[in-house]
Amino acid sequence: MIDSHCHLNHRQFRRDLEAVIARARAAGLQGMVVVGYDLESSRRAVELAQAYRDIVAAVGIHPHDARHVTDDTLAELRALAESPRVVAIGETGLDFYRDLSPRDMQRHAFQAHLALAHEVGLPVIVHDRDAHDEVAAILAAADKVGGVMHCFSGGVGLAERAVELGFYVGIAGTVTRPSARVREVARAVPGDRLLIETDAPYLMPRGLPGSRNEPAYVARVAEEVAALRGNTPEQVGRLAAENTRQLFAWPG
Repeated sequence: MIDSHCHLNHRQFRRDLEAVIARARAAGLQGMVVVGYDLESSRRAVELAQAYRDIVAAVGIHPHDARHVTDDTLAELRALAESPRVVAIGETGLDFYRDLSPRDMQRHAFQAHLALAHEVGLPVIVHDRDAHDEVAAILAAADKVGGVMHCFSGGVGLAERAVELGFYVGIAGTVTRPSARVREVARAVPGDRLLIETDAPYLMPRGLPGSRNEPAYVARVAEEVAALRGNTPEQVGRLAAENTRQLFAWPG
């Protein structure tokens, strides 16, 4: 298994990072994608990827912080992306649920990240919350880069559109919620476009103790997706790991 999206660069993991990584390995994880959400966390993601053989990094600015994206910000992301341990640009996208940055600034930052990804030849990790149609429209209008719709929250129609645009669909711990729309998506998404993730420390799967999510718990996501698709957790874990390696051109 591979956790295709986590934030081990988050302050919640400062005190016990080694133990968290050890638990992930004990749970059978072969890799983790640590994703940046601002400049500091992007720098930290690269540091972790350079320090641990089973971690790779993504660098980007979350739409919550789009108001802080400047030419200098993009220049630093471009420089960070030169590391061979950086496999994607992101996370980027639109968040019209919290609206912590003005929507015009979110759109501009998203488009700038897509242009950067095209320039450096990397896929993008897309955050989409309550902005499904606009995210799809921006992706369709941009130069084709490919990537993943992380923590997918749309319906089957949007998932089909994402696949048409060359994207993978990331299924997170929300799939363990009985009424979650993403359960139908997890059933329907083509096997060669399926990724699994935790978004740790967020989105704790149901049925597990505590409140802080961590990469080891991607096994719970695999278990739920397997039940929905009529597979074994091992089959889902292997399939999603293969897809993750292919999308991110996983370094040796």
